[in-house]
Amino acid sequence: MSKVLINGITSGYVSVTDRGLHYGDGVFETIACVGNSAVFIQQHLNRMENGAHKLNIPFPDRQLFLDDINCLLRGSNSNSIIKLILTRGRGERGYRYEKTQIPMRICMLSVWPDYVAHWREHGIAARFCQTQVSVNPQLAGIKSLNRLDSVLASSELGPAFNEGFLSDIDGNVIEGTMSNIFIVSNGALVTPDLSRCGVNGIMREQIIDIAQNNNIKVETRNIARDELLESREIFISNSVIGACVVKQLEKQSYNTDTMTRTINKILDRRIEADANAAA
Repeated sequence: MSKVLINGITSGYVSVTDRGLHYGDGVFETIACVGNSAVFIQQHLNRMENGAHKLNIPFPDRQLFLDDINCLLRGSNSNSIIKLILTRGRGERGYRYEKTQIPMRICMLSVWPDYVAHWREHGIAARFCQTQVSVNPQLAGIKSLNRLDSVLASSELGPAFNEGFLSDIDGNVIEGTMSNIFIVSNGALVTPDLSRCGVNGIMREQIIDIAQNNNIKVETRNIARDELLESREIFISNSVIGACVVKQLEKQSYNTDTMTRTINKILDRRIEADANAAA
């Protein structure tokens, strides 16, 4: 059962005229919480504010979001998930908007998913999706409410696969339906270039920083499907699972998870430190 605050007030309803509902006119963040601490909250708010700036949506005082989060997490002693949503707010019919519109913020608390521990321990099975990522450099990197690519791609998975990989119109693998992608190639950590499309994940940034601070070469570039299939090791990342090894891609199996475990050990320490600092 989710608990929801809308503009700081307990509610489960939004206006039918809200532009987030009509046009996906907004941004969102999904944040892992340890007890009463939202992990990497400042990094999430940084990305959210950057996305709002790109969409010309006024960004509220950060303390309003922090107050909402603290309200929902008060007394919590278990892991959970906070989802933050910022829309342009209510408006008249049509795409044009008034600069005086008042943004709407939503803070939602959900239970921790059961699959996370299993995925972290045993890895996942993934496939390539036919659905392509929409290419738009102006929106690249941000986490807007327009996620129809992921919705359609997720419908392709079926019961045999946990995650699906999406490519752009040129065949470059960009991201998973809910994750960023890393491969190990010739000792280097390689992740797709997101300058034209895709979401720049908070965990993706953490992993790149971990690699750079531990003498692991990092490359950000285009990755073709064949290179992904032929790589030594593949893992995905997002704010909930951290890093999770891919044990199967299509019919190809992978037995190496050395880099994934190394990254996760350091990542888990960072998560713990951030949660303790915020407590």
